[in-house]
Amino acid sequence: MSPPAKPENHTMNEPKFPLGQLVTTPAALESVDPEDMRNCLARHAAADWGDLCAEDRAENEIALHNELRIFSVYRDRKEVKFWIITEADRSSTCILLPTDY
Repeated sequence: MSPPAKPENHTMNEPKFPLGQLVTTPAALESVDPEDMRNCLARHAAADWGDLCAEDRAENEIALHNELRIFSVYRDRKEVKFWIITEADRSSTCILLPTDY
């Protein structure tokens, strides 16, 4: 499991894929620290998948090159678990809580 996002900005590699339109569920906006949300969005775009198991990480690596959905899992500084999902066509990326799904 990766550590929670840190308050400081992460130095990230260039994005590996387009995020499209960014959307966030009301529950995620209310629960997730905004700075951690931004940092984790940058991690997601740079192919740092957060708390995914090895099998899901491998699926994301395949998805990068085959127009499939990309999924990441993170925790903010308060240990709030949230997901970031980029659609297969890269038209949008959603930040949500697992209970929103």
